[in-house]
Parts: sequence; C-alpha cells; structure tokens
Amino acid sequence: MTNRAEKITFCAGFAALIAIGAFIKIDIPLPLYTMHFTMQWFFVLLSGLLLGARQGALCVLVYICIGLAGFPVFAAGGGPAYILRPGFGFLLGFIPAAFAAGALAERDRGASVRRMFAYSLPGMMIYYLCGAVYFYIIKNLYVGEAVPFSVIIVQYCLITIIPDIVLCWAAAVCAVRLRILLIKQCGFIVKEDPEGEKTQAVCGKQRKRETV
Repeated sequence: MTNRAEKITFCAGFAALIAIGAFIKIDIPLPLYTMHFTMQWFFVLLSGLLLGARQGALCVLVYICIGLAGFPVFAAGGGPAYILRPGFGFLLGFIPAAFAAGALAERDRGASVRRMFAYSLPGMMIYYLCGAVYFYIIKNLYVGEAVPFSVIIVQYCLITIIPDIVLCWAAAVCAVRLRILLIKQCGFIVKEDPEGEKTQAVCGKQRKRETV
C-alpha cells in the first residue's frame, strides 16, 4: 500500500473502532443527565498513541462527522441535534485529547508502557475539561437550568475517572505492543520532521526518505 492508502485505512479502521466502542457501554442514570460510560475513550486514546497527533485527531473527527450526519454511531443515537445534548462536549473533547496524547507519544519512538500511560493522562484531563465546560454551557445558557460547575465535576467527571485511568493503562499496553508489531511488519511511520522528510521505523532501525 502507498503511505496515503495506509493512512486512510488506519483512519477508517479507528473511526469504526470508536463507533463500536460507543455500544460497549454502561448507562449511569444521574439527576441531571444519563451518563454513558463507554469503551470509546480506549480507542480514541489508542488512535493518538499509535498513529500520532494529527492522524489520531482525524480519526475522531471522522467519527464525529459520521454521527452528526445522522448515522447512529453515538452512545445515544446520532444526527445534528446531538450537538445540543449536554454530553456532546465529551465527544468533542476526544479530538484535542487524541491530539495531545499523540503529540507526546510520537516524539518518543521507544516509549515504555509507563511513559505511554503518562502521555495519556494530559489527554484525559483535556477530554474531561472540554466535556465539563460544554455541559455547563448547555445546561446554564441553552436549557436555562442553573447547574454549578462543581456539581458537574463531581457527578460527571469524578464518577468515571478511575475506570478511565484503567483504560489509559490498557491503551498504553496495547499501543506499545502494536507499535512493535507494526514496525516489524510494515515499517510504521511514527514521526514527521519539519523539513518534509519522514522518519520511518523499519525492524527496529530508522531511515530517512523524501516525501513523495
């Protein structure tokens, strides 16, 4: 496959995995809004750690666009009206979260599981912050229901933070193992330098090649 074809394949594959993750869920009925704890965060994080910042974020963007187009790939359906749901901010937060984790991981080709796990935590914080702020805006400004920001943090962030940390560790383990496999099998590109050349890992070694 060409490099472009590989990127398209990986992007489509991870967008599909994120969609599948939406249906592996636990519904948590809460007073303000029913929370859906899903496996999406695992696949979002894995896309960033494995594919890098831009490619990981693109996977999430493709998934969200598919859902907003009307396909029921979100945890509670799909369609443009989903934007007005308080929980939509957590989906939006997946984009910068994947980018942040990927930006850290792609600079560390030989990252251990512990370092991959460390790279995932800033992404998780961004994901939670985006979700909480969006929830606050929709509830207070659109719905007109006064909800303190502290309540949102306690009920919709802290309640799932431990399971999400476990998913961070699981994604770190998988990312390290899959990266080794991809290096051995197809010379997986892990980083692009600012001069337009690509650093490609092939069977544990690096070589330069010009961008086509």
